[in-house]
Amino acid sequence: MAAIHRTTMTPTKLELLTGWLPKQSWYVGDAQAPELLKAGGFRLDDPKGAVGIEFMIVADTTAQEPVAYLVPMGYRGAALEDAPGEALIGTSEHGVLGTRWIYDGVHDPVVMAQLRALLRGESVPQHQSKSDTPDPTVTVHRTGSEAGPDVHINRVLQPTGTAQSSSAHLVARWTWPDGTAARGVLAAVALR
Repeated sequence: MAAIHRTTMTPTKLELLTGWLPKQSWYVGDAQAPELLKAGGFRLDDPKGAVGIEFMIVADTTAQEPVAYLVPMGYRGAALEDAPGEALIGTSEHGVLGTRWIYDGVHDPVVMAQLRALLRGESVPQHQSKSDTPDPTVTVHRTGSEAGPDVHINRVLQPTGTAQSSSAHLVARWTWPDGTAARGVLAAVALR
């Protein structure tokens, strides 16, 4: 199980995401510098203990109606070889672990492997800010016995019920800036 360190990160994850998010093709805001709030998320454990894995949900409050984004992230102690340039969110100085290279999880093979394991029921989602604590609010709904290899990640989140035409989908909650709770599909694996 990954340990959560009570320490600082400079710059913070939200500061890094503020600069990175508007450059993404799926960003729907019109602000060059979104105002981001941490709205939810969870962690997964890397079986080898080398990569920190977090699925962070942030709310952008610059628009009239806030927008929730899902950003899976891989935290590494060294640069990820052969990663495309857009994969790096940035680097940050961790108060305990030193320099961390923070990658968009869709480009990190360890993050994606653990997400697939979660969708197969072989991994347990962990609380975002407590060590060794499963998060029972993050659920996987399976409708078939075999899932395809391609995982679709919903970057812009909508409060919804269940995913259609998938064999497994991941549902989690977040909180809007006004305190209202929401749940929606974060990721899904298509039927074969």
